[in-house]
Amino acid sequence: MPDSFRHNLRCFAVLFAVALSTAGCASVRYYGHVARGQINILRRREPLARVVADPRTPPQLARRLALAMQARRFASTRLALPDNRSYTSYVALDRPYVAWNVFAAPRYAVEAVPQCFPFAGCVAYRGYFRQSLAEQRAAQLSGQGLDVWVGPVPAYSTLGWFADPILSSMMRWDDDELAGTIFHELAHQRVYAKGDTAFNESFATFVEQQGVQQWRQSRGLPPALPRERAIEEGFTAQVLALREQLRGDYARGGDEAALAERKRGDIEAFRRNYAAWRDREFPGDHRYDAWVAQPINNARLLPFGLYDQWTGAFAALFRQADGDWALFYRRVQALARSRPVARDQALRRLAGARAPAR
Repeated sequence: MPDSFRHNLRCFAVLFAVALSTAGCASVRYYGHVARGQINILRRREPLARVVADPRTPPQLARRLALAMQARRFASTRLALPDNRSYTSYVALDRPYVAWNVFAAPRYAVEAVPQCFPFAGCVAYRGYFRQSLAEQRAAQLSGQGLDVWVGPVPAYSTLGWFADPILSSMMRWDDDELAGTIFHELAHQRVYAKGDTAFNESFATFVEQQGVQQWRQSRGLPPALPRERAIEEGFTAQVLALREQLRGDYARGGDEAALAERKRGDIEAFRRNYAAWRDREFPGDHRYDAWVAQPINNARLLPFGLYDQWTGAFAALFRQADGDWALFYRRVQALARSRPVARDQALRRLAGARAPAR
């Protein structure tokens, strides 16, 4: 799977302290698993400076972690993100990913079956530290007639409950992506709106994108080439178009045979449209071919769009704050505290605001 899916896969908010407040044996077992997994991560942390200075650390890893230390300081001193112990330590995992998220949706609907938690609110997934448990849960949900998908998670945030470490699974990314991930996850600690995934992830994604831009500038580097973002945004647009087509076709109703036929037809049309878009816009680039060729269902489409729905609105809010991060965060926090309907209305107004001409 291309690394450009990192935004759609990485967030796994863990609040293991809520385990005792959740009724039901299955819930207690789940939170027990999360608690054990989180404690295991915390116990294996090593300070970044110690790992970098250790002669046994491979030079390439030491270089990347030293850069991460610089990005972590930049996050607090220049981006006004929390100045705490998060992302000042390192954990070498014994697996390629830290966790796996399970997404579920009805067979003929494109809305997620929500997973709700006492303090974090409802999100579109449930995360597991063990792949086998995630697959067991997916099998249970599939047995209930739902579309399911299991997605790997390279990094996550505990929303400031714990000092989150840098994980070995984050080392698969390039320098900008590594720094951007630190900015993204710290942004979740700065502002979090309970139960509003699109708001939270769009906010953190904007902080990441703007932060990386300023981070590169501070190091005397030119702006990042726009091609990578254009490819990712273009593919995301293709997937979102498929989701909207399915939404409309499901709304037409009919018996299961008719719904299944429309679903199959929409997915096949998406594959054809993707191939035409790829060959027209980015000939020779086949990074998404494997994703498109694999089975597609409603659950597999759920992560797309969550992470950039409102980035334009936050960009407008940042301009209104004249690039003052502290003022920007205060205004974002005010939105987070507002009622959901009022919040959405404000975001729509901001998203419609045009950038000043240059």
